[in-house]
Amino acid sequence: MTSSARAFPASRAGAFRQHPLVERHAPIATIVLILIAIWYIAAVLMNLSLVRDHFEREETPYAVSDLLEGTMSAERPLLPAPHQVIASFAESVFGYALTSPRSLVYHSGVTLSATLLGFVLGALLGIGLALMIVHSRVLEKSLLPWIICSQMVPILALAPIFIVALGAMGLQGLLPKSIVSAYLSFFPITIGMVKGFTSPDPMQFDLMRTWSATPRQVLSKLRWPSAIPYLFASLKVAVTISLIGAIVAELPTGAEAGIGARLLAGSYYGQTIQIWAALLASAILASSLIGLVDLTERVVARKMGTRP
Repeated sequence: MTSSARAFPASRAGAFRQHPLVERHAPIATIVLILIAIWYIAAVLMNLSLVRDHFEREETPYAVSDLLEGTMSAERPLLPAPHQVIASFAESVFGYALTSPRSLVYHSGVTLSATLLGFVLGALLGIGLALMIVHSRVLEKSLLPWIICSQMVPILALAPIFIVALGAMGLQGLLPKSIVSAYLSFFPITIGMVKGFTSPDPMQFDLMRTWSATPRQVLSKLRWPSAIPYLFASLKVAVTISLIGAIVAELPTGAEAGIGARLLAGSYYGQTIQIWAALLASAILASSLIGLVDLTERVVARKMGTRP
């Protein structure tokens, strides 16, 4: 075999490792595999005593292999194994009609509706507050500290208050959950946009004043373009917080639909696999929403002639 022939497989392997898709996804895949391995180890350790107690109560002889198999297939494990969660998730998604109360797609759709409405309300409120703060020193000194203080109270304590108060006002269903979601999501957008609107160099503001630009022109020609990167960074944080707010808002209401309802039902009946399947659905939903915001950012950046 010639040296060129021996070098061909090595060069081919090197080219494979340098492929853009491999370079981009290999680190992520490695981390995921490590986390799954840790998850399996934790499931064995946490479920081991549960399975051993079961064998001893039944007075059934067992071997180490029986214990390991039991930790991977327990009906109500302390920590379900990844394959149990995936199997339950697949059954809930593909095993029922989309409108069935047992379908995770149905529950995810209910939570997604509240999330999107709350996200839009929070984005509008956050941008509006940021505009007022950057145009008024009085509001910057008086309003901004209260906006920061508003996030110091845990949402688990505030959500029941919001739900009860809004219910007394006749607001029920989707809107109260959306308001809780908006309450969480407006904060990062407000802070991010205040930073974005004030990010241009002071010399640029002086130049606009030299040109006798109106406040509206300064906003449209200088402040707003400079704030776009801050806007999308804030939106990525806000959209995930909106989802958390929608799920948390479903808990104190005893809702019959939504991911929060699935979590409640699983906790009531000790169905840990159902709980983890609902958590997996929320993680997929959050990743999809972040991906949508990221795609929108790329489209906007391309139209503006900048890099995201």
